[in-house]
Amino acid sequence: MSLAPDILKSTAEQRRDYIKTKYPCIADCDMCGLCKVFHGKDPEDAYDDYIMGRRSFQEVSEDYRY
Repeated sequence: MSLAPDILKSTAEQRRDYIKTKYPCIADCDMCGLCKVFHGKDPEDAYDDYIMGRRSFQEVSEDYRY
């Protein structure tokens, strides 16, 4: 997978598509674990600041490191 689109050089839709592709819902919560990683949030909600261009992908990712 390519690097996350830069917030200064991409549209919100491009960033949303990146998040959807990087963190797809496989509809098998017991096998996936994404909901746990994002504290019960959908990845699009968790990365809303990135999608809307307020914070970089890395900054938002650091919120979910542990």
